[in-house]
Amino acid sequence: MGSELVKPDHLDRKAVVYVRQSTPHQVTTNQESLKLQYALSQRARDLGWREADIDVIDSDLGQSGAAAAHRKGFKDLVARVTLGEVGLILSMDVTRLARNCSDWYPLLDVCGHRRCLIADRDGIYDPGTPNGRLLLGLKGTISELELHTIKSRMTTGLMAKAERGDLALQLPAGLVRDPSGVVTKDPHLEVQGRLLLLFETFLKVRTAAQVMRAFVSRGLALPRRDRHGDLRWQPATVSAVTAILKNPAYAGAFVYGRTWQKPSRTPGAHPQKSPRTGMDWRIVVRDKYPAFIDWETFKKIQAMLRDNRAEYQHIKSRGIPRDGAALLHGITYCGECGHKMTVRYKGGSQYVCNHLKIQRGAPECQNLRAAPIDAQVTAAFLEAVAPAEIDALSKARKTHLQSERALRHAEEQQIERLRYQAALAERQFNRADPDNRLVTGELERRWEAALLELRRAEEALAQRKVPKANDPIGVPHDLRAKVIALGNRLPALWENPATRRDHRKALLRCLIEKVVVRRGARDKAEVRIVWRGGATTELRATLPVNAVAALPRHQEMVERICALVREGMHDDEIALILTQEGHHSPWEADKVLPVTVQRIRLKRRLKVQHRQTRWPAIADHLTVTQLANRLSIPTKWIYVQLKRGSILTTREPSGRFLFPDKTIALQAICSLRNHRVAKIDLREDHHEK
Repeated sequence: MGSELVKPDHLDRKAVVYVRQSTPHQVTTNQESLKLQYALSQRARDLGWREADIDVIDSDLGQSGAAAAHRKGFKDLVARVTLGEVGLILSMDVTRLARNCSDWYPLLDVCGHRRCLIADRDGIYDPGTPNGRLLLGLKGTISELELHTIKSRMTTGLMAKAERGDLALQLPAGLVRDPSGVVTKDPHLEVQGRLLLLFETFLKVRTAAQVMRAFVSRGLALPRRDRHGDLRWQPATVSAVTAILKNPAYAGAFVYGRTWQKPSRTPGAHPQKSPRTGMDWRIVVRDKYPAFIDWETFKKIQAMLRDNRAEYQHIKSRGIPRDGAALLHGITYCGECGHKMTVRYKGGSQYVCNHLKIQRGAPECQNLRAAPIDAQVTAAFLEAVAPAEIDALSKARKTHLQSERALRHAEEQQIERLRYQAALAERQFNRADPDNRLVTGELERRWEAALLELRRAEEALAQRKVPKANDPIGVPHDLRAKVIALGNRLPALWENPATRRDHRKALLRCLIEKVVVRRGARDKAEVRIVWRGGATTELRATLPVNAVAALPRHQEMVERICALVREGMHDDEIALILTQEGHHSPWEADKVLPVTVQRIRLKRRLKVQHRQTRWPAIADHLTVTQLANRLSIPTKWIYVQLKRGSILTTREPSGRFLFPDKTIALQAICSLRNHRVAKIDLREDHHEK
């Protein structure tokens, strides 16, 4: 059946059948529509085209017609029309060609210029004529409107289903959907136990990285779903741990709209998805799934994760405790402007308020030395926690034992799963045909790999100490009295070099919400500790200065030194008197050093009036000078050995070293001098070493 619009010059060119369906699902399920589109080749033959002159373009199957950017077949069609190779385009309707007027009208312009006809199930149109252009333009406009109508209907239905929590989103590992659509916990007990262990471990160690290290050290894997939705056991990573901790499905909540489309700066590129900040999600339906943790615990975990972010200066979080010298890093606020203070380690640890400098280019608000402020806050903290030490010790022991038992139970479950996998591999190998070496070789390799993994897990578990079932969880009653009798142990543990600085910071944050500091004078800082619960403590810390002249009472101290020198006192005696009167050196917060007195005295050219004797003689003992003269050795060598700890001897509160005037002691010093011994102890009740 021909058409009056089809001319001989049309028949001299190609007839192209354009086939497209919008989604891969339609390609596999909507077969009737696909058959109708391919059948358009017969219509081209009816219109007069030979079989060899009919081409089919079906490379856009499964592609949406909303845009032409990703449709290679449509681009090829437009190119062939532009080159004048096509005389007729056949499609079921214009929606197959384009659902966007910005793609449709350029095609009409090219077809009109090259005298190419367009045919659909309703008829044949010539885009070069006004009537054909009008009809095709209306069809394209209606097609574009249909696209928006379809999208609106689908979105409305989807949102209605999401608001009820019935939208079937992909579930994380640990949750499964039965054939009736009801979501339940995965019946695999190891999966349930591993997820509960992850949440419990995070609440104890407070960082995702520490959770990852704990699982990796034990060889514990995490249950994850691959892109096909199948369960897989994978090694623990920080990203995997964080993804589980941030998933609200584990708190029993259905959440839709956790991300938003971020506009792309590259034209034609797909918009990128970005997670919404905090918990500002579009739809939240609580108590929709079986929960591993309650909602309050989930919110607490999210707050801890936000608090651990390194960008604490911008989001005003406390930050994770790190191994820096400043103990109050992340919880220090400026008493002048109220903004969070940062830490500067160049030139010594300092708390610096540079918020106004960054925002407005203004000078730094203030900077204070960290060491004296840390010392005052630490003393207040130790004083506050002293009564609770025994309870804290009992709780820590209980938590540690519970964690060990939970980790061991997880390892035992993992070994049980590995045993099943090894047994399954053995059964598969035994059922295979022995003559089929291509199959049995691979099954044998899988069996050996499963046995090797099982053996490694069993050996790792066997090397660890087994917690006994009757082990006391808290501090035993017979040890409780002994622990109390030990008195304050926390200060000693705090000063122990083995205690890491990040652990000290974590301890401080257990009770301290924030610390507000303000410089009251050049050498004084006003410190306000805000404790958890709202209580506050006011302190004053003495700050170091760079010169004696910078001290508020420097003139009074200089006059006092001059007066005491004229009375014939030595530098160390003057330093002791000034310390008792409340003075201090520029770099010392609580005392005056003899070297400070010496510098002031020498600057004013004052000499010490020598008295008959400065040190009262002690029977049967020698001073450093007397010992050097007796043995004919340099005084400097003796002081060097005392500083190194090679010589241990009695020292008076005034600082003078005393050596026993005994033959055995003098011989020991000579032996040290001649490198026959490495260390000697001359104190009372000690023997030569």
